[in-house]
Amino acid sequence: MADGGRERCKTGIAGLDNILNGGIPRGNTVLITGSCGTGKTTLSLEFLVRGALMGERSMYISVTEVPEKLVENMKTYSFFDRKLIEEKKLILIDLQEIYVKLGLEKLEFDLEDVNILVEQIVKIVKELGIKRLVIDSITSICYRLTSQEEIREFILHLGKELSDLGCTTLLISELLPSAKGYSQYGVEEAIADGIILMGNLERRGDLLRTIQVIKMRGTTHSRAKYVLDLTPIGVLIAPLLKGGSVEVM
Repeated sequence: MADGGRERCKTGIAGLDNILNGGIPRGNTVLITGSCGTGKTTLSLEFLVRGALMGERSMYISVTEVPEKLVENMKTYSFFDRKLIEEKKLILIDLQEIYVKLGLEKLEFDLEDVNILVEQIVKIVKELGIKRLVIDSITSICYRLTSQEEIREFILHLGKELSDLGCTTLLISELLPSAKGYSQYGVEEAIADGIILMGNLERRGDLLRTIQVIKMRGTTHSRAKYVLDLTPIGVLIAPLLKGGSVEVM
């Protein structure tokens, strides 16, 4: 849709694109936040695969999981085609390799290190023509930053550079169940262009996954809470009706 006059990056997940009135505004940096097991990585990988299938080169930067394991996990989905990786339409990168290449193997980064890391990520995105990027997780990177100032500088700098390249970015954020805000350090949520909150909801003895768009700059959107189901054909999203029933979208 032309809502807000912004070009859209269609996620390829029908329910989510409907919630966002056509998709994520192109170039936005979006926080995908929630506690463990809520489907953050699965949703983000589908966003990349669907993009690659639509002709947009996509990249996944993993902080904690090796690319080989991610490929094995994706094999269970009917929409995944290994040729996307072989033809470099979908690129998987281990961030640890970038750390080694840049000499950033220390436990704590200073502002100079932060800028070096941002420049390297932006260089890769620019050289490869990446239009969709997922970093999993931003929390693990921020763990190495010693102050909120460094976290703010990292996300602001990275977001601006990627937006200028027309790259739409998802930053996966780990959230403790007891957290009051939408991010681990309280800085990420204020800087990001969008926040998609994923959670668990106990209803009638079942534990349901939920998804809710808290904010998204550049578009009107629903702020309702929806039920999310992870299936072999992809992420399915349905309205959560009063009384706990679910209506398929």
